[in-house]
Amino acid sequence: MTDQSSAVESGAPEIPGKPTSASRTTLSHIMTHSDTNLLGTVHGGVIMKLVDDAAGAVAGRHSGGPAVTASMDEMVFLEPVRVGDLVHVKAQVNWTGRTSMEVGVRVLAERWNESTPATQVGSAYLVFAAVDADGRPRTVPPVLPETERDKRRYEEAQIRRTHRLARRRAIRELREKRAAEGFED
Repeated sequence: MTDQSSAVESGAPEIPGKPTSASRTTLSHIMTHSDTNLLGTVHGGVIMKLVDDAAGAVAGRHSGGPAVTASMDEMVFLEPVRVGDLVHVKAQVNWTGRTSMEVGVRVLAERWNESTPATQVGSAYLVFAAVDADGRPRTVPPVLPETERDKRRYEEAQIRRTHRLARRRAIRELREKRAAEGFED
């Protein structure tokens, strides 16, 4: 049983799906000296904030209201970003559950004053939970993949979800076992 079909079987009204393109967005920002780390390149935390901002906008658009970051995984930095780079953070919903969404993000950079193509400098996957005004989980519309690339991303997101849940379960079981043996964390 999928997360979406469980809402229908429980008597909750079915929410119409939204195509991937309905919430896809790009956030662009020029990197300045205030964004640098001790090595003189852009601080990874600055890039992570831009990633979270773009992913949050996409999650809010898709869910039609507030959504909070539940997790970020597989944040990969491929190339350093420099002062003067124009950074583009491209985000889209890859997969939806009943109350959560995986948002995929690609980070590209190009020199602000050159006409060379942008280079991918990073990527990440974030999970957002849609919440109501009281902070309780609320149902999200299913995502409707439109292209073959969207379909591939949807299938890959399901694999990542399975791995996240298995990892969480294995850690919980290990902690319970250690607690039963008298070890404290």
